[in-house]
Amino acid sequence: MVPAPLLTLLLYVTVALCWSGSWTAGKLGVGAVPPIELSAIRFAIAGLLMFGIARATGASLGLARWKLLLVASFFGIFAYNALVFVGLTLGPASDGALIVPTLNPVMTVCLATFLGERLTRSKIAGIALATLGAAVVVVSAQSGLEFSSQRLVGDLLMLGGAACWSVYATLGVITTRSGSPLGVTAVACLAGSAMLFPFGFLEHGYQDVPAWPVTAWLDIAYLVVFATIIGFVLFYYAVRRFGAGTASMVSYLVPMFALVQAVFLLNEHPTALEIVGGAIILLGVRLATWRVRPVTALQDAASA
Repeated sequence: MVPAPLLTLLLYVTVALCWSGSWTAGKLGVGAVPPIELSAIRFAIAGLLMFGIARATGASLGLARWKLLLVASFFGIFAYNALVFVGLTLGPASDGALIVPTLNPVMTVCLATFLGERLTRSKIAGIALATLGAAVVVVSAQSGLEFSSQRLVGDLLMLGGAACWSVYATLGVITTRSGSPLGVTAVACLAGSAMLFPFGFLEHGYQDVPAWPVTAWLDIAYLVVFATIIGFVLFYYAVRRFGAGTASMVSYLVPMFALVQAVFLLNEHPTALEIVGGAIILLGVRLATWRVRPVTALQDAASA
């Protein structure tokens, strides 16, 4: 049997690896196809696949709280992806990979306190330390880059996306009490795709889909399999097991893994300061999850 601390670490690393690559795939995708159309089709495919798996395995869809699922879908699928993917058309992927993951944990921890999630000393210290490390990475990565009003708008959209995702993560504490992570994510993806779909007609109305290049479909395939099915489901599993605040700490690992991928895939070389920042983030995440136990205190709040 895998020890609980090692299982937690493996879970966080897997999600972070999936999500760190999604920024590169997303940037390449929106460079070839309209962002809303891409998001609508991505979540429709992912939702249908997960729904089929959920039905085949008997996983609960969590429809007892369907109204709350719709709210979660609005924030986590519709609003988050509309803001982030449009933001990617205005600025570099590195901005999103640094801004969104580093803001998510702080926002989520604050929101989760309203559901009764306790702020332990180790969690507060870990968040503070990981935030410091993220700041080091952001400052190092942003140095020397050009500033523009278009990029600023893109970064503000990313900020709004981070806030929406924090709401989605916090609501997951409740929605996964009546449904499995797989089933709840499947319903959220299908509902979110339905919300995104009409806005695709403000772009090319999906008439351009048959002409999309193979590379765009490969980007969508990565977003469907790794960023959505694997990443979203494992993240909601962590939310149900550890609570929204602790689970959101996985976001701090995303910028660090993005730097590692840049070395091996893009032949980029991080600065010494970025490496130091990554080490600080790891220490913060380890401190925040120290002796973390599956949540039980939230059950009363979830049934309210």
